[in-house]
Amino acid sequence: MTDLYARLTDIYEGRATRRYGLTDVHQLAHALQSADLAAEAGESPAMIIAALLHDIGHMVHDLGEDPASAGIDDKHEDLGADWLARHFPPEVSEPVRLHVAAKRYLCTAEPGYAALLSDDSVRSLALQGGPMSAEEAEAFIAQPFGPAAVRLRRYDDAAKDPARMTPSFGEFITKYGEAAQGRCP
Repeated sequence: MTDLYARLTDIYEGRATRRYGLTDVHQLAHALQSADLAAEAGESPAMIIAALLHDIGHMVHDLGEDPASAGIDDKHEDLGADWLARHFPPEVSEPVRLHVAAKRYLCTAEPGYAALLSDDSVRSLALQGGPMSAEEAEAFIAQPFGPAAVRLRRYDDAAKDPARMTPSFGEFITKYGEAAQGRCP
């Protein structure tokens, strides 16, 4: 367990301090804000860790810092979920796997949602398949982790405030990591 936390800390301290796309926060701040929003909402430890680590897929590939600007979908949701599934239960990995699809779902299910997306999210949405059809949206939300992915997506969308103060990465891992793995802290 300690090895996993050390590795996660290395990933986030080593690669997550770069600017987060076109936003005014870096990837680490985005991760911390996502987790903090999930914690404030009273989410489970698994969802808080999913929120913290939802973009790890951006940091475990070698496609560069901003592949979307080159027209490349880095499939970070699948890369991240596959990485996380080796260490955490599906309650962590599967909302991560579905958080991009949740954006596509929300563009279809909620009028006006697409207009609220950041420039980065709009650009990546086109690479990720655009809004879902009504049939795709219905099938998506019926999946076991569909509703959790939608909640994760909302934390993701809101986690771009350069002034927001949060606990540290280590505090989130220490407080919620073992419980998210199905172990008592």
